[in-house]
Amino acid sequence: MFPFSDEELYYAVKNALPQVSTYVASHGGGISLLGVSNAVVYIQLDGTCSGCTMSRMTTNMVVRKELRKLIHPELFVINVDGTAENELPSEYFAPEEELNEEPKEDKRSFMIKIKTMFAKAEKNV
Repeated sequence: MFPFSDEELYYAVKNALPQVSTYVASHGGGISLLGVSNAVVYIQLDGTCSGCTMSRMTTNMVVRKELRKLIHPELFVINVDGTAENELPSEYFAPEEELNEEPKEDKRSFMIKIKTMFAKAEKNV
């Protein structure tokens, strides 16, 4: 059993994110904390890290590793990246004020948009 409630874990991660996000920021990216469910932390990599082919590695080897050092050695982190296996669950903890924020605009990187455009063009050829 994990020693923290989802609410406690959420705030611990939120307080630790500035330390963890240094590497991601150095690559033009950012980290958004979406919520916590059953002791699993759900984040979203933003900026140039959104959709990057190395985003899974960044999540596991940078974000998860640093959060495990700072909070708990068994912490699990998922980057909600639009794939079915990495979805935000229907029930999770996030403070009410953050749930009511305006939806963020699409933060897919420019390169992802270009790749999508070329993939559609190839299909039409």
